[in-house]
Amino acid sequence: MNLVDLSWRNMKRNFRLYTIYFISMFVGVVIYFTFSGLMFNKDVVAAIQNKENYKMVISLASVIVFLFIVFFILYANSFFMKQRKKEFGMYLLYGMKERQVAAMVFFETLFLSAISVFSGILIGGLLSKFFGAVLMNLMRYNEDISFAFPLEAIVSTVLLFALLIIIITIQSYFNVRRVQLVELFHAKEKRDKPFTFSFGLALLSIILIAGSYYMITIGDTDIWKDHFKETLAAVTVALIAGTYLFFRQFSGWMLQKLSQRKNYFIGSKILWISSLRFSIRGNTVNFTFNSLISAIVIFTVGFIAVDYAVKGEVVKKEFPNHIAFSTQDDATQRQIEQLMNDSHPIIDHETITGIQTEKIQNRNAFFSHPEYYTEEFYLFPESQLNAIVDLRKAGEKADLEGEEAIVLTRGIDEPEKYKSSQPEMTVLEDNTFRVVEKIRYPLLSIPTSPGGNTQPQPSVLIISNEAFENLREHHTLSSFEIYQIEDPKTSNDVSREIYDLVMKTEGAYYSAYIDMYSVDTESSSLILFSVAFFAVIALFALGSVIYFKQLREATEEREHYAILRKIGVDDKEMKKIIRKQLLFVFLPPLLLGLLHSWFLLYYTVILVIKDLPSLTAIIFSVMGLYVLTYLIFYISSVSIYYKIVSEKNTR
Repeated sequence: MNLVDLSWRNMKRNFRLYTIYFISMFVGVVIYFTFSGLMFNKDVVAAIQNKENYKMVISLASVIVFLFIVFFILYANSFFMKQRKKEFGMYLLYGMKERQVAAMVFFETLFLSAISVFSGILIGGLLSKFFGAVLMNLMRYNEDISFAFPLEAIVSTVLLFALLIIIITIQSYFNVRRVQLVELFHAKEKRDKPFTFSFGLALLSIILIAGSYYMITIGDTDIWKDHFKETLAAVTVALIAGTYLFFRQFSGWMLQKLSQRKNYFIGSKILWISSLRFSIRGNTVNFTFNSLISAIVIFTVGFIAVDYAVKGEVVKKEFPNHIAFSTQDDATQRQIEQLMNDSHPIIDHETITGIQTEKIQNRNAFFSHPEYYTEEFYLFPESQLNAIVDLRKAGEKADLEGEEAIVLTRGIDEPEKYKSSQPEMTVLEDNTFRVVEKIRYPLLSIPTSPGGNTQPQPSVLIISNEAFENLREHHTLSSFEIYQIEDPKTSNDVSREIYDLVMKTEGAYYSAYIDMYSVDTESSSLILFSVAFFAVIALFALGSVIYFKQLREATEEREHYAILRKIGVDDKEMKKIIRKQLLFVFLPPLLLGLLHSWFLLYYTVILVIKDLPSLTAIIFSVMGLYVLTYLIFYISSVSIYYKIVSEKNTR
């Protein structure tokens, strides 16, 4: 019998063990090919407006996805190898050489990888339509996505997983080589020793976690403002140390106290509590890692999801003019309106006329960030501001008298009413106005281009109708056309055409809602989509780490459960013991991770963004999906654990 035949027989004989390993590789291929396939999907690429940015983000994300998958599959292989140590010991005892065992593992990995890659590409191609549709929905594009198996994605998947096979073979060879034969025979007989727990360290864990939470709640105080890096480092270290001690000492201390209660020997408590006490030492690092990664994943996805939801509202507020540009000659004006009406009919239109001033050097009294605004101001009468308020059906109308004026700003500047000390602005040589208020209202929004480039926003000063009439006769007027159109979210093509016409005039003003909407929406959608993918991978990896560890422990516990069955413990009680034991393994890391992420999200997002009604629902949805996935892992772990501990007894 050669090594290929032996490898094939091993796979058929240990079908369940190989199935777990196969699923790990299969899921890895599906995730990578699905993500990589989106980069080359012609329908998706055609719909994207900023194609270079899309390919760059997807390429970077694909690399990160692959690194995640490498880590996950190598961990699965490590588990796989540990489960087979006694088998390898037999091969070595019968005279096989280490390189022959490694060759056998190579052939097994090759068989599994070939099946995984073929089936994974098939399923990944089918899923590409679904995930492509999800991405289009996030970007709010109405594009149909077809099933696709891009050749570039297939080649990259095959090559990368061929590299992974080599890495796995090397890992397997060193695993076999560095373990002694005696250790191989007794690999599964090693057990953790009971651990002594300290009440002081258990209390310290609670103090560290509570202290970290308190520091997060006072994020707007001087200690954060003056010593941000130091405070952040201290809070991070305290939270990590507190989490580690919580699982190492506090949970162990709690189990120790439960074992000292009078009812400890009643029912099945002694069985699952004693088992957990023995496994605390070995599970501490896994619990800590899972809890902290869970907090990071939930916080990151929640934060990015909120950012995605906020971006749409921000663009709507900062770019309320669907299309705005400097007034053109009559022929060009008619051509532009015809372009709009052909694809996106005009809903409303207003022409506003202002006076451009000289450069105003000292603008710090009016703008927090004057570098974001033009040095020249445009003076507009209050009547034209009121006309735009009517056109948009948003904002408050102005009522000014004499030399009163209002400065218009964007979102980065806080609105303010000046009562006692009203700043003054002198423009057009000797005309002084008293600024009574500063409001967020972009009459002329930031100049844009279809590629997403921007320029400083025109500085605008609203003055009374009377003051404007006195000035207009002696100064050159500048006119702007403001349009509201149907379905502005799909007006990329018409925006490009109008931009080309308007910018034939040097120094002309042009701004379109779609220019920034497409850039911001595409970028935030890509980030959300990528982060959600990473979260799925991370969650699957974390759940699998716990899952694999429980399978290994279940295999090691077969004899102990056989003894329980012999002394009269029935199947119902056995399942109850397993459920309680695994609940302690899954639940504490999840709860602590949720608690960590909630404090981070509440004090950095929820309290900061108060004008988004769906904010809390978004965050709770992210947490709910996370909990649901963990619940699936828990239920499947309980089921397979019971099957493994019962398997030997049913033969």
